[in-house]
Amino acid sequence: MEYVEPIREREKIETVKKILKCEGMRNFLLFLIGINSGLRISDILKLKISDVKNKDYIEIIEQKTGKYKKFPITNSFKNYLNEFIFNKSPDEYLFASQRGNKPITRIQAYRIINHACQKAGITTHIGTHTLRKTFGYHFYQEKKDVALLQCIFNHSAPSVTLRYIGINQDIIDSNLRSFAL
Repeated sequence: MEYVEPIREREKIETVKKILKCEGMRNFLLFLIGINSGLRISDILKLKISDVKNKDYIEIIEQKTGKYKKFPITNSFKNYLNEFIFNKSPDEYLFASQRGNKPITRIQAYRIINHACQKAGITTHIGTHTLRKTFGYHFYQEKKDVALLQCIFNHSAPSVTLRYIGINQDIIDSNLRSFAL
C-alpha cells in the first residue's frame, strides 16, 4: 500500500467539491462524508440509507477495529444528504453501485477521488485514505487537540496521530527549510 497524504489546502478541497458536485451527488457526498467524519472508506461504503435517514448521528461498528463509533451528521452535509436520499429505499446502499444492489467498490471510490483530485491539480499521493487524513489534518489545524483526534481515530499515542495526518512532516519540513549553518 502506498503512503497517501491529506489535502492540506482548503481551496483545493473546495475545487474537488465543485468537480464532484458536477459529476453527481453520490460522488460529492462520498467526499463530503469522508472529509467530515474521519471514517475509513470501508465503513463509509457499507452505509445504507437506513443508517442516515431521519438521524442526527451515524452509528457503526468499525470494520477494522470492531469498535463502536458514533459521529454527528453535521450541517456541512446534512442538507445534501437529505436531498440525495429523499426517495430512496431504506435497504439501499448510500453509495450504490450501478451494477446491482451493492455498494461501489473501494477501487471505484479510489477512481472517483483520484480523478477529481487530478482535475483539481492536486499532485500529492492521493487515495481513499486521503479523506480520513484530510479530516484529521484540518481537525487538528482548527482545534489543536491531538488527544481528541487520537480518540476519534482510535490511535495508541499522540505521536501516531500526528505522524498519520502529516503534521510531523510539516513541522520537520518547515524547520529544515529555515535552518542553515
